[in-house]
Formats: sequence, C-alpha cells, structure tokens
Amino acid sequence: MEQKPARVRIIDAAHQLMLTIGLARATTKEIARAAGCSEAALYKHFPSKEELFVAVLKERLPKLNPLLRRLTADPAAGERTVEENLTEIAREAALFYAQSFPIAASLYAEPRLKSRHDAAMRELGTGPHMPIQGVAAYLRSEQSAGRVRPGADTYAAASLLLGACVQRAFAYDATDEGRPPQSLDEFAASVARTVLHGIGA
Repeated sequence: MEQKPARVRIIDAAHQLMLTIGLARATTKEIARAAGCSEAALYKHFPSKEELFVAVLKERLPKLNPLLRRLTADPAAGERTVEENLTEIAREAALFYAQSFPIAASLYAEPRLKSRHDAAMRELGTGPHMPIQGVAAYLRSEQSAGRVRPGADTYAAASLLLGACVQRAFAYDATDEGRPPQSLDEFAASVARTVLHGIGA
C-alpha cells in the first residue's frame, strides 16, 4: 500500500493527537513520531505548531468559513431562504465546534501557552472571532438584499447563533443522557428560526 505524502500524514497525526490529548499537550515531537517522520521534516511543512493547528482546522474539520464566504458572495443562490441558509450555517458550526472545542480547550489550562497561541493566531490573521465576523458579514449581505430588517444588529445575531452552537459542543456532557436534547438537524433548524424571528424583514 502506497504511503501518504508526509504533509497529509502530519495533518492526520496532529488531528488525532489534538482530539485525544488536546492542543496544549500535542507537541511537534509527538506529532512527528505519530506521522512517521522527523520533527525537522514536520517543520519543513509547518513553521510552527500554530500553523499546523490552522491546517487541521481548515482541512480536517467541517468547512464553516468556506460556507460563510460562499453565502456572503451570493446569499440567494438557488433561491434559498435566509432561514435555510442560517440552518445550514448552524449545522456546520455545531459540527465544527464539536470537533474544535476538545482540541483547543486544553489551552485554557495553560495561560502562557494560550497567550503565545493567541499571538500566533493574530500574526496568521485568524482566530475564533472569524466565524462571528463571517456570519455577521453574511447577514449584512442579506440586509442589502432586503431579506434582513435594516435596523437589525447583525453582530449580535451572529453571536447568538454561534454561541448556541458552541454551547452544544460541551454543555450536555454531564446530563443523564450525555448528549443534547435535540438531534443536530432539529437544533440547527430551531436556532436558525429563533434568530431569524428577531431580525427577519
């Protein structure tokens, strides 16, 4: 069986380790070992662990940001309603946060590492604020199209929508059922409908 290219193996190994032991504990040395390459080889592809983390988010997790860019560029593509678009956003966001939350949560236990990570994200021009900005931009495009109320606060609406998706990623672990009370599709539709009720034209 042909071996995968080194870059693919590194991203796969990083994804698996970040999911199981968290971003803070997944060292480049351990990632390289799991990928079957040297640490030097890892750094040829990724100058820092933060850049590797961004690659994992972009290439192994649900594609939230590309969806937001597509909808912002053409919100009414295929004559979809705002509710349908928000439902798709909520569904992808819930999947994205369910996978990214366990990866990044370990950073909050190590303030120095988190501070360094945040600085690196700023240098790379990315971070957890990007989806909020993306949803707000999409909603502004809908305002321009007359499908969202002119005075609606798009930033607040984006924060409410994505905040619910983040909460779904961890808020129900300690319940008797150990899972959210709604299916993913029910949740996405309900959150989208509720947000739209407050901002719809």
